Amino acid sequence: MTEIFGVPLQALFGQLLLGLVNGSFYAILSLGLAIIFGLLNIINFTHGAMYMLGAFLVWMGLNYFNIPYGWALILAPLIVGIVGVIVERTMLQWLYKLDHLYGLLLTFGLALMIEGVFRHFFGVSGNPYQTPDFLRGGANLGFMFLPYSRAWVVLASVVVCLATWYVIERTKLGSYLRAATENPKLVQAFGVNVPLMVTLTYGFGVLLAGFAGVLAAPIIQITPLMGSNLIIVVFAVVVIGGMGSILGSIVTGLALGLVEGLTKVYYPQFSDTVVFMIMAIVLLLRPAGLFGKEK
Repeated sequence: MTEIFGVPLQALFGQLLLGLVNGSFYAILSLGLAIIFGLLNIINFTHGAMYMLGAFLVWMGLNYFNIPYGWALILAPLIVGIVGVIVERTMLQWLYKLDHLYGLLLTFGLALMIEGVFRHFFGVSGNPYQTPDFLRGGANLGFMFLPYSRAWVVLASVVVCLATWYVIERTKLGSYLRAATENPKLVQAFGVNVPLMVTLTYGFGVLLAGFAGVLAAPIIQITPLMGSNLIIVVFAVVVIGGMGSILGSIVTGLALGLVEGLTKVYYPQFSDTVVFMIMAIVLLLRPAGLFGKEK
């Protein structure tokens, strides 16, 4: 069997695939965080809870209401987005002119409350989700076996991330969003409903987290702790890419997933800390992040 630096090729590509799957989650979650921070100036600690909520909505939809995965893929993120709209309208809108710390503390408290409710009703043990028929099995590529469920996560994440980047960076709607963050009064003078735009932006940011939860449901155990276990790494990804950088979140998320996969092959003892080591190095050399802009 072919080996690279003492590691069989099949094992190497298997770990790279797992790293790419993790990177897909990092990319889509950090993208939502970047949108919320870049356009609303809020450090959103509820993101992990919304990711968990999306996964649980899929699980409850199938087990309580017999809603198939295809419909849940649409409904669950929408429900999470509506929850985000309610949170923004009732709480966050009063914090935009205050220091970042207030938004961070509020969203952190909300995350603990949401997680606590789900721990009370569902415990901390994992809840398996029945894999949809179209995601079962896989393809033998010769050098490795590619499960359809993991290929679906990578494909869906990349498509959604690139589509979001295109809308924000290359369309008139995106230009309105960026302008509203720089000078909301001027944009409102042109007839744009800035408060509504801000609300929908926050709703879309958490919708992305809910969508990531839907993608995760068929391949991991669904628990109330799944969001809190992931959110710290995702924040590190955002910092490395550059706070508020849309492209930085996507590229950095996917790249760090691959780096994490390689580390598990060659230096497994560092696999849980490699992202934070990279973050420390980047902050020393470029405090604004790889794709961030110096102020």
